[in-house]
Amino acid sequence: METLECFGGMKVSRWRVRIVTVFSALLGLLWIGCLSWAIVDYYHGEASGVEDLSAQPIEKRPDEFIVVALGDSLTRGTGDETGKGYVGTVTEELEKKFDHPITVQNLGIKGLVSAQLAEQVQEREVERQLQRADAILVTIGGNDLFQKGETLLNLDSTKVSKLQKNYLVHLDAILSTIRQNNSSAQLFMLGLYNPFIELDENGELNAIVRQWNNETAEVLAKYEDMVFVPTFDLFQLSVNEYLYSDKFHPNSAGYRLMAERIAPLIEWEAKDDE
Repeated sequence: METLECFGGMKVSRWRVRIVTVFSALLGLLWIGCLSWAIVDYYHGEASGVEDLSAQPIEKRPDEFIVVALGDSLTRGTGDETGKGYVGTVTEELEKKFDHPITVQNLGIKGLVSAQLAEQVQEREVERQLQRADAILVTIGGNDLFQKGETLLNLDSTKVSKLQKNYLVHLDAILSTIRQNNSSAQLFMLGLYNPFIELDENGELNAIVRQWNNETAEVLAKYEDMVFVPTFDLFQLSVNEYLYSDKFHPNSAGYRLMAERIAPLIEWEAKDDE
C-alpha cells in the first residue's frame, strides 16, 4: 500500500489523503453556495422568518389613545432637565384625564425646519403613524425664523418677509398632508415665543414673532379641528425663569407651562362612550 510520509514521520495512506481532500472541497463548495443564497435572500428582502412589517396595518386597541408629536427640538424636549418635555407632560395629564392607555410616537427632530417637516410627513412610516393618531402635536417655525440667532443680529424686514412666506407655504403643505392621512384627529400647534425678548430693546423682534404667529394661526384656520396654541405670553414677562441655560429652549418649568395649556384642550370621543 502506498504511503505518504508527513507530520514528523507519521505514515498516511494516499487514498485517505485523496478522500479528505475531496471532502474538504465539497464542504467549501457547500459553504460558498449557502453564503451566496443568503446574500441573494437578504437583498431581495425574503430572508426566512423576516416579514415586511411596513406593508402591514398597525393594530389599534379600542381603548387606546394615540398621540403623534411632530416638529423640532421643542417636540424632542431639548432643555428639559427631566427629559419629559411638553410632550411627556401632556401624556401624563392625558393619562389622568382619560384613564386609558396613552401611546405616544414622538417623531420630533432637533434643528428641523418647515421644509424638512413637509418632507417627513410624506414618509411612508410617518403617514402610517398619522393615520392612527387621535391627537397630533406640532412645533415648527422657530428654526425658520430665528436662524440660530442670526435674525436678531441682522434684522432685515425683507429677509424676514421671505422667510415667513416660504414657511407658510411649507406649513400649508404639512397640514394638507396630515389631513390626507387623517381627516379626524385633533391637531394642536404651538406658537412661537421670543427667547431674545430681553435683548429686543425696541420691540422689533417681538412684533415679528407676533406677526409670524398670527399668520400661522390663519393657515391653521383653513382646516377643521386644528388649533393654534399661543405660547408668547407664557414667556413674555419672565422669559429667563422659563428658559434652559442655552437661553433658547424652555426648561422643565417652561415646558410644563406649554403642556398645561394644551392638555385641557384635547378631547377624545371614545371617552363619552364608556
